[in-house]
Amino acid sequence: MWGELIQEVRVAQTGVQILFGFLLTVVFQPKYETLSHTDKTIYLVTVVLGATATGALIGPVSLHRLVSGRRVKPQAVRWASRLTFVGLVLLLATMTSALLLIMRVATHDDFVPWLLAPVVAWYLLCWFVLPLWTRRRYTSR
Repeated sequence: MWGELIQEVRVAQTGVQILFGFLLTVVFQPKYETLSHTDKTIYLVTVVLGATATGALIGPVSLHRLVSGRRVKPQAVRWASRLTFVGLVLLLATMTSALLLIMRVATHDDFVPWLLAPVVAWYLLCWFVLPLWTRRRYTSR
């Protein structure tokens, strides 16, 4: 189970690290000063969410490194799995917040929530609903 978990984390880590790196550069762009107070607040929330998602998704690697060889693999897998799940939830929040900011800056229109809602619903469906349905439907008792 450990090998599968680490492979899964690698995929999510790459995405969150690229997104977080991009977010860190935004504040240094000339356009940042022209953002409204609300947009700057959304940006700061997005950066904090990205930082916490990055921490949660890198956590399993650190956990493995620090407990390797200590005969606690079942416990390490459980904790790494929990960190990964929390990281995915935080990644969902980061993506939602980043999309909200980008759409607000790009359009300045009231239909931003209507554009964002289907994307968030798609993430929820792909990342949580389908896997949970599959687990419930096909897990033997």
